[in-house]
Amino acid sequence: MEEPRWLDDEERPAWIALCKTLMTLPGALESQLLRDADLTLFGYMILARLSLSEDGSKRMSDIAEMANGSLPRTSHAVARLEARGWVTRTVCTGQGRRFTVATLTEAGRAHLEAAAPGHVAEVRRLVVDPLGGDLLAVGAAMERVVATLGLPTGTLSGGR
Repeated sequence: MEEPRWLDDEERPAWIALCKTLMTLPGALESQLLRDADLTLFGYMILARLSLSEDGSKRMSDIAEMANGSLPRTSHAVARLEARGWVTRTVCTGQGRRFTVATLTEAGRAHLEAAAPGHVAEVRRLVVDPLGGDLLAVGAAMERVVATLGLPTGTLSGGR
């Protein structure tokens, strides 16, 4: 059996800091969104993804892939957004298959636009400002990790 490549004295604290960030940042961002916009982070990301598409619509499978969420989890989240009038779902057929398309409503766009300033302020406070000039390098490094995980890379509007 081959000896593991243990983390060295420089890598270990960097890894621990990354783990702390991965475990606490989503909750901190979600707390602000819940408090100020009554919206989960996943819900916000769904609305944001829809808002960036040309017609405000995406297949449910594309939304699930963007968030690395299961289709049932995504469907449940979209159902909550639909119940609030922020999204509609339509069953479509094409190429011999049935699929569901989620579409951002005007009310959903308005809610997203109202939530965005507070969310961006929190992103800046917790991530962008502390990273300063390192943000682009960290982003590029995280894109490599995302690719290694087999997930689509690029912006919310990009990818598959």
